[in-house]
Amino acid sequence: MTYFEELEIGDHEELGRHTFTETEMIAFARLYDPQPFHVDPEAAKRSHFGALVASGWHTASMWMKFFIAYNVGSARALEAKGGRMLEVGPSPGFTNLRWLKPVYAGDTITYATEAREKIATRGRPQWGLLKAYNSGTNQHGDLVIDFESAVLVARRGG
Repeated sequence: MTYFEELEIGDHEELGRHTFTETEMIAFARLYDPQPFHVDPEAAKRSHFGALVASGWHTASMWMKFFIAYNVGSARALEAKGGRMLEVGPSPGFTNLRWLKPVYAGDTITYATEAREKIATRGRPQWGLLKAYNSGTNQHGDLVIDFESAVLVARRGG
């Protein structure tokens, strides 16, 4: 991630892509979302999904994994050019999280983020608040997850 001042509204970044497997879907769901259509292939066949599907929390967790990896990679690239390692601060939260289509075993989801709004913070001049639109799209071009986020981003000279 770049400095707050350098972010442009509309900046779009592909964060990464992941192919979901039945084994990992079941393992995640057993730990965090043990509903029958996430953990039992036979029960999932009888559900309205017709087959095993990934937990929505699994799809959201994969977005976070790629977001963090993207930020770490960006910070290292900036540091290699002589810049300082950027700090990405805490997030005040997400809004409007939607799981729009099920994710089945074998689906490849491409995760992305797009800058939507920048807000200069008053109480913490070393930070700016970035609001973004985040998404996951399957291999067919179908949007499967989206949400809005906010995160504090380091300001130049802060």
